[in-house]
Amino acid sequence: MRIAYALSGKGAPLVKTGHWFTHLEREWESPIWRHVLEGLSEHRTLVRYDVRGMGLSDREPREMSFEHNVSDFAAVVDAAGLERFPVIGVSQSGAVSIAYAVRYPDRVSHLILYGSYARGIGRRSGAGQGPEAVETYRRLIRVGWGSDDPSFRELFSSQFIPDGTPDQWRWFGELERISSSAEIAERNFLINKDIDIADLLPQVRVPTLILHCRGDRRVPLDLGRELAATIRGARFVTLESNNHLLLAHEPAAQVFFREIAAFLGDPPPTAWKRTAHTARLQAAAQKVEASPIYKLAGAVAVLATLVSFAVWLAS
Repeated sequence: MRIAYALSGKGAPLVKTGHWFTHLEREWESPIWRHVLEGLSEHRTLVRYDVRGMGLSDREPREMSFEHNVSDFAAVVDAAGLERFPVIGVSQSGAVSIAYAVRYPDRVSHLILYGSYARGIGRRSGAGQGPEAVETYRRLIRVGWGSDDPSFRELFSSQFIPDGTPDQWRWFGELERISSSAEIAERNFLINKDIDIADLLPQVRVPTLILHCRGDRRVPLDLGRELAATIRGARFVTLESNNHLLLAHEPAAQVFFREIAAFLGDPPPTAWKRTAHTARLQAAAQKVEASPIYKLAGAVAVLATLVSFAVWLAS
């Protein structure tokens, strides 16, 4: 099994645990991920990888499981020659990060969990959770993952980045499609929905920072609070956002980078702000274009052009 990993930036290492639908190369082009990679790489050597079946890793693995995800993480840090390092886990990869930190506490210096949980969607109760939700997502993945019709994938976009722009939604849907086949996406989903590492939380012995968006529709805030309440000494930070994945133009992104830098003892990152500035301008432009006033102004301009043309013809 070949697992692709990549390095960016300079300095002490920071390992980002692999998660659902990633692509090492395409993420640098992404309005969803580029600012994250820039921010985390400015003062650190960021180590990240595609999980088996995803991105540039082997696309057709015979075996896939949560245990394989933990062992693949271990293989990546060993291949990169790392001895002791901080780890950042995003969403379901937070559980992988926790499992590794409990097994190898001498190797993990700091644990950062963003939008993470201890129990997968199949292990939860409540609206949009549990077995019925699992079957709904499975059908959507089977029917729409590799389809040319983006509407199926936009359901996931609406949960991961509900406040994203149309361009960000389209890019996110395209990343889903290119990251893996529908079969691999479903197999990953089934692994993630059965995650249950709640019994490991009291065993975490490394400094832990937990960041979670208040309005996260994919992973409710209470699941982040559960981590913080059970991991001894964990610092919990609520980010004012509705998105599961923070976008560059959001003020919460600045809090995200500031908290991580302070936790690791690094200078505040600034490289991501160039991307954030561009993203704010693009988001503002798209809001203006979508506004009724803008559309009315456009219609008036077209009408004025037609009237001028008609006057010219009559003259």
